[in-house]
Amino acid sequence: MFCAIARRRIDLEGLEFEHVLQDIQTLNEWAFEGRLEVTAVSLHAYAHLADRYALLASGASLGHGYGPILVVRPGTTREEALAGPVAIPGKLTTAYLAAQLHAGRFPIVEVPFDQILEVVRAGGASAGLVIHEGQLTYRSEGLELLEDLGKWWEQETGGLPLPLGVNVVRRDLGEDTIQRLARILERSIRYGLANHDEAVEYAMQFGRGLDRALCDRFVAMYVNETTLDFGERGRAGVRELLGRAHRAGWIPQAVEVEFVKAAEGV
Repeated sequence: MFCAIARRRIDLEGLEFEHVLQDIQTLNEWAFEGRLEVTAVSLHAYAHLADRYALLASGASLGHGYGPILVVRPGTTREEALAGPVAIPGKLTTAYLAAQLHAGRFPIVEVPFDQILEVVRAGGASAGLVIHEGQLTYRSEGLELLEDLGKWWEQETGGLPLPLGVNVVRRDLGEDTIQRLARILERSIRYGLANHDEAVEYAMQFGRGLDRALCDRFVAMYVNETTLDFGERGRAGVRELLGRAHRAGWIPQAVEVEFVKAAEGV
């Protein structure tokens, strides 16, 4: 997604970018401080930040019949798993929001996302809520699938994708800079989709030990045409998830979602 920006393959319109690599929960927390001008956050976090950050139409990760998963040790029943504690990657993650919509309230323990499989395997949690590449590798850790929340969401909503991570931009930057950033991000994603091998090679340095085949598979799951733009069904998925979360009491107020789309001529 950001290969073209990092390697300056596209017109950056005079802007300078500093890439900051952090896990999504840290980025969520930083967004509450307004630390970064443009950042990835969980859609769940955006629901609390909409007054300060605008939602970009490009850069989202949507699960199309797949998404965060709940994993358990072999033989663990659903009742035992939800008795907890369930290891989660952060209270502000969309994965946790979706899990609550699916299963209600359950005991949790917050664990860095890349340690969840090990914590569950070692017996430190009854189940784990897994995001990122752990969705592809949990079986190699001897764990079993309890629930795929992306598949559940698709069935629950009549086929809508599950919106997970989004890109947002600080509103105080002003309309001109916001539009420039929207254009640059869309341009970068277009470049990545058109130059797949280079983009995957760039992404592999952040793949935490994934081989090329698994990295390619994971990138294809979450960087595709709906990353370029949510599309009608993606937008519907955002509104449906936030609406359900508000009605269930998981987010404090209704969110009037506006998508910042780059003007024509990217």
